[in-house]
Amino acid sequence: MAAVPRHVLILGGTTEGRALAAALVELPSLRVTSSLAGRVAQPRLPAGEVRIGGFGGPDGLSAWLRGERVDAVVDATHPFAAGMSRNAALAAATAEVPLLALRRPGWTQVPGDRWHPVPSLAAAAEVLPGLGRRVFLTTGRQGIATFAHLDELHFLARSVDPPEPPLPSALEVLLDRGPFTFDGERALLREHRIDVLVTKDSGGAATAPKLTAARELGLPVVVVERPPLPDGVPVAPDVPGAVRWLERLRQPGPTGPTRPPHPTV
Repeated sequence: MAAVPRHVLILGGTTEGRALAAALVELPSLRVTSSLAGRVAQPRLPAGEVRIGGFGGPDGLSAWLRGERVDAVVDATHPFAAGMSRNAALAAATAEVPLLALRRPGWTQVPGDRWHPVPSLAAAAEVLPGLGRRVFLTTGRQGIATFAHLDELHFLARSVDPPEPPLPSALEVLLDRGPFTFDGERALLREHRIDVLVTKDSGGAATAPKLTAARELGLPVVVVERPPLPDGVPVAPDVPGAVRWLERLRQPGPTGPTRPPHPTV
């Protein structure tokens, strides 16, 4: 690593974002700032500097990048935080700062799964009545309102913080956060007599046991597909890949450290 002070902004809030911050703060001459959206009341704080709250859109983020002399941005937000990813791409391009998306791979369907892929939460609400009557929602508290009109269904929803109206008329809320276990998820599905699961394709191991439990119990699973990333943004599937990308940015060229706009991961 070149001994040149650098400032890395991590748009975080995920397990990968925290792991990346922990890895980077150990590197010499590197300032690490993690930005959290502030949607969780008591977030798990990463190592290094932390800021909480929005930037005011892409223009505000671009101004922040310039004002704080940021040399690289890693978008380690949730795979479904499409708005933030769009803002990051616009802001990074305007400020001429290299941008990387750190995205864990999505889940893969295996034999025995009864998946019903859909492009959106609204599409998930449309197919639900034909699949079951007792629904386990694991889409996050902000997505629960999409199902508020389905009065004929009973919902069990799990989220870190309490959801806000509008809500389904028959709704039970579990306040919890992962990681979860296979035995725990199977017991939960049986206890609440769940006959259909709804989830986003978030990927990762922390919340995957629910899919294994649903497979064993023969339950249909409505899987909301991920939104695409902005065009031209390179992707790393894990923290080591993100670190390698940052290391290449820090390698000195003939006249100083290089900063390619979109290096290949």
